[in-house]
Amino acid sequence: MESIILFAPLVGALICGFGWKFIGETAAMWVATGLLFLSAVLSWFVFLTFDGVTEQIQVLRWIESGSMAADWAIRMDRMTAIMLIVVTTVSSLVHLYSFGYMDHDPQWREGETYKPRFFAYLSFFTFTMLMLVTADNLIQMFFGWEGVGVASYLLIGFYWRKPSAGAAAMKAFIVNRVGDFGFLLGIFAIYLVFDSVQFSTIFAEVADHQEATLTFLWRDWPALELIAFLLFIGAMGKSAQLFLHTWLPDAMEGPTPVSALIHAATMVTAGVFLVCRMSPVMEFAPGAMTFVTFVGASTAFFAATVGLVQNDIKRVIAYSTCSQLGYMFVAAGVGVYSVAMFHLLTHAFFKAMLFLGAGSVIHAMHHEQDMRNYGNLRKKIPYTFWAMMIGTLAITGVGIPLTGWIGFAGFASKDAVIESAFAGTNAASMYAFWMLVIAALFTSFYSWRLMFLTFYGTERGDKHTHEHAHESPKVMLIPLGVLAVGSVLAGAIWYGSFFGKTNEVVKFFGGEYTKPSIELVETVAERSPKASELKYVMDGAPGDAAIYIAPENTTLHEAHYVPTWVKLSPFVAMLIGLATAFVFYIRSPQLPGKLAETLWPVYNFIYNKWYFDEIYEVVFVRPARAIGRFFWKWGDGATIDGGINGLTMGIIPFITKLAGRAQSGYLFHYAFAMVLGITILVTWMMIGGGAE
Repeated sequence: MESIILFAPLVGALICGFGWKFIGETAAMWVATGLLFLSAVLSWFVFLTFDGVTEQIQVLRWIESGSMAADWAIRMDRMTAIMLIVVTTVSSLVHLYSFGYMDHDPQWREGETYKPRFFAYLSFFTFTMLMLVTADNLIQMFFGWEGVGVASYLLIGFYWRKPSAGAAAMKAFIVNRVGDFGFLLGIFAIYLVFDSVQFSTIFAEVADHQEATLTFLWRDWPALELIAFLLFIGAMGKSAQLFLHTWLPDAMEGPTPVSALIHAATMVTAGVFLVCRMSPVMEFAPGAMTFVTFVGASTAFFAATVGLVQNDIKRVIAYSTCSQLGYMFVAAGVGVYSVAMFHLLTHAFFKAMLFLGAGSVIHAMHHEQDMRNYGNLRKKIPYTFWAMMIGTLAITGVGIPLTGWIGFAGFASKDAVIESAFAGTNAASMYAFWMLVIAALFTSFYSWRLMFLTFYGTERGDKHTHEHAHESPKVMLIPLGVLAVGSVLAGAIWYGSFFGKTNEVVKFFGGEYTKPSIELVETVAERSPKASELKYVMDGAPGDAAIYIAPENTTLHEAHYVPTWVKLSPFVAMLIGLATAFVFYIRSPQLPGKLAETLWPVYNFIYNKWYFDEIYEVVFVRPARAIGRFFWKWGDGATIDGGINGLTMGIIPFITKLAGRAQSGYLFHYAFAMVLGITILVTWMMIGGGAE
């Protein structure tokens, strides 16, 4: 069954990429979509029936060289089961949605066979993402990691006639290579320390290498700290964390279904998955985990500030994604990996729905993406409006305070992250708590700003476009409905599994309710020789479990007993953001413009994304171009073409001319040359003492 889940998207990609000529475009696209839905159904079956016993399913023998062995195998555990449903569910719905969205795409001429290619890229991306999350060793994970990068390059640059799309694809590819280099160094370091790239071997032996050191950059470092840091550098690139985030907003140049697939639920969460997968190593690297917490919190705050002033509907949601990824890394950084995976799961539902909802708005407005040209669309596209409303309620964290789980999906998971940050013990935990609360306020503001500008107020922009705005076809609305169910229920259903306390009774409005009993986390069995050094959660035993925590890591437990004001803080922040957005865009629409004029330095700083792109242009891009220009003009042009080639063009013809003259065809010339040669040889031997 697991093999079918993994390879069905690959078969779909091959059929769409090469077989459409034989069975037709439409048939190929439906076959690929059907295979994705097959993978999704089987993934849910595996997720709901998984017994918690980690299993290695070998596909084939792959690499054997000396002591290194890396077979192609599927590692089935709780984390894999979670990622399977995330990847296949979103991907299958995106495939279905794309039938409607790409059908009237204005970027393409009639008669071009671009649709099968688009579906082939989507299926290929899904296959490589499944390769990543099912990996049994680091080499296989890196293979999927790079495959995802290639697929994202193809999808972001799908509109190849648009220079901006090609530039965005190149930018994503290059920035990710920076992070991937760190990931590669981390893999090398792991093999050097553990003499293995197998997860089961690494996890079982990690406690034995606490005191190991590695020499790197002319000094010795604690091996596990260095490994954890390098792995996180890889995660920063793929998950668009601060300093390696600049590719994510530009990636919105791709079609909207691509944004929903890559930048909401799958590729950008690969970094979070990596950190959680390598939790045994991370647990013995407190310095690296402090760095993870700091970067995650800073990213959440930074992206939330930029999202406040963006006008492109897709870019607002893109920066929201960047911010929410920061939340996930904070949870992982304070050692509550299950909560990071919880937010990853709920975020997949509501963020994919927001992106697809934005695509429905863009479709209705004839591919207009500037929210300043929207307004009063809720009556024109009511189904899209309610889907976007549910997504907004989920991402802003609307729920019943102090219950923890009774509310929309984001309410349960985001509050769990914030409470875990407060309970964290590393040096960046309290910083992270406040940054996340502020980010929650900003998230509420820009999310409701999007809703108010798009669906409320007066009609703005082109009158003809508004008059002809229409609801999307059912093939686009069905995925929105499915994702809406997950956005409403996912938090409540799986709260106990990832964060809850067993059978805790909560009281509100005069009634008593029992939280879902725990399944994955706080049942920590002690049945291993390593129990004194490492605990494990999410079932299994050391070397086999999905997630590990150190015995002294009590953050998960302490997070349930934070003060009441901490539990209320994200809810209060949400209300403040909602109220502010209402005043700015419903009651007094002139206020934002006046405020921007008054605080123009701050506005320009935020609007220009903290000038990261401009700084990178000066620090990295221009020097790189200058170096390239130097080697081009002075290396290739002056030295090679003007020097070596010029010298060659003078000497070689001269020697060739002499050689040509020696081949005269006269016998006496050849005899004279032979005599002359013998004379020179005898003279050299006499002078050199060779003849006695």
